[in-house]
Amino acid sequence: MFLLPAAQTRDKNAVTPDQMRELVGRLKENHDIILVDCPAGIEQGFKNAVAGADRAVIVTTPEVSAIRDADRIIGMVEAAELPEPRLIINRFRPKMVEAGDMMNKEDILEILAIPLLGVVPDHEDIIVSANRGIPVVFDENSIVGEAFRRVARRIAGETDVPELEFDQDNGMWSTLMRWMGLGPAREVAR
Repeated sequence: MFLLPAAQTRDKNAVTPDQMRELVGRLKENHDIILVDCPAGIEQGFKNAVAGADRAVIVTTPEVSAIRDADRIIGMVEAAELPEPRLIINRFRPKMVEAGDMMNKEDILEILAIPLLGVVPDHEDIIVSANRGIPVVFDENSIVGEAFRRVARRIAGETDVPELEFDQDNGMWSTLMRWMGLGPAREVAR
């Protein structure tokens, strides 16, 4: 894996969509998969990312304003004639959904009407992982790591990847069992 970070000091308009297409074309000569992370919004960074893309993955959070933005982005991706975009719902909190304080997965999918790659829960493992400098996907007991691994498998073309169920019991015994490695992330058929 190689990482080519974006320049942080240059004007966002310093790279044109044509230059981005050329850059991605050159990278394709030596790499099977190229991920281009574009900034939020529909400005030049987004236009550059779409210019060099073969496919699009829309990452959103379950907030009304984020879903509205994702819907606009999906329209722009479709206007750019890319194949059907896929969706990742990030920072999902099941307890907030249960309380009616966050949109549920089904409502998001109904609004955006694109295939789901996966749901990634909002969890303290992400902060711990970032602070330690160790990607959460390397933690075999982390439900967040498992969510990312399953998204990666789907991106790679696997079709039989079950969805994770996030309503785990957080009681003392369940937590202890998971900590001992005896309570793996539960699955629900997709």
